[in-house]
Amino acid sequence: MTRLPDFRLETYFSRWEFRARHHMTASDVQTMTLGELLGLADDTDWDAFRNLSLGYTETFGDPALREVIAETYEKADADDVICFAGAEEALYLAMNVLLGPDDHAVVVTPNYQAAETVPLALCEVTGVALDPDRDWALDLDAVAAAIEPRTRVVSVNFPNNPTGKVIGAADFAALARMCDERGIHLFSDEVYRGLERDPARTLPQAADLSERALSLNVTSKSLGLPGLRIGWIACRDRALRSRLERAKHYTTICNAGPSEVLARIALKARETILERNRALIAANLPLFDAFFATYADDFAWRAPDGGCVAYPRYLGANGVEEFCTRLVQEAGVLLLPASIYRSDLTATPADRFRIGVGRRNPEEGLAAFDRWMRTRR
Repeated sequence: MTRLPDFRLETYFSRWEFRARHHMTASDVQTMTLGELLGLADDTDWDAFRNLSLGYTETFGDPALREVIAETYEKADADDVICFAGAEEALYLAMNVLLGPDDHAVVVTPNYQAAETVPLALCEVTGVALDPDRDWALDLDAVAAAIEPRTRVVSVNFPNNPTGKVIGAADFAALARMCDERGIHLFSDEVYRGLERDPARTLPQAADLSERALSLNVTSKSLGLPGLRIGWIACRDRALRSRLERAKHYTTICNAGPSEVLARIALKARETILERNRALIAANLPLFDAFFATYADDFAWRAPDGGCVAYPRYLGANGVEEFCTRLVQEAGVLLLPASIYRSDLTATPADRFRIGVGRRNPEEGLAAFDRWMRTRR
């Protein structure tokens, strides 16, 4: 395996995330306190949390948690689910299980960096870029053209980070069929599922469309509970699931017991939490619409189809990298510039930045952003 490069996003966050006064690029929805989450627990789960023995847990994950996760799928059951310490561990181990030096993968860009760099450390990878000139459309013909006889994985992410794009359900189903017909595993990052602006556009989960597909999810993003560090993969290929378990023996071995009980509480209250989070985003978006309308000469803004991040275009002078650097240094407003999402596989726009729309009370950050913009005029 080739040595992995620095993780650009985390390196950038290490410098700025806890120093900036206004974290305006958060990729998760507003979180809740432990007390608020426990307030959603039924008596059984509250007692389980209070009386939990702090020993090792099962590598596959707490059976009761896996049952609750399975209830969010149409065709997967608890034995099709394996839990991990967040989505990153799940992605990393899945790619190491699925890919070897003689294999090939197809990855959609732009993306969360590990979706590209982990496969690239293992084998040859071909990128297929979402088209910014067609509302970040995915060209299925381009995906088909990228597939080779040795292709083992096609990796996608919808709602997409950073663009917020949600493709059509018919295209997603066609993608799953394309992979099945060629004996390829569709790896689908679905961590923002449930935050679609139009619920009718919610995509089916890949694990429900294909026995070979892997659906990745986590408590961090749509549920706004990143501190739990609980992710999972659902896949109806039991042999593959067993290989994932054996791979996990070399990383975390098992998850934290308290987090598993808390994740169970959150998933049982999933609809309540998602309704709250969708309402928060819906209330925030008009504020962002108004801000960017004020500066229409400086930015091209479009609200995301789903998720809680958007990827506007910067139209000003001196480029988006200098813009983001000066904004955080001078106004304490943190955004992520396009260089964080550059790809070694495809061309990616160099004039974009990621902004988050899922945190409570963005008015203060937008006001600081506005004051800084006015000083530049």
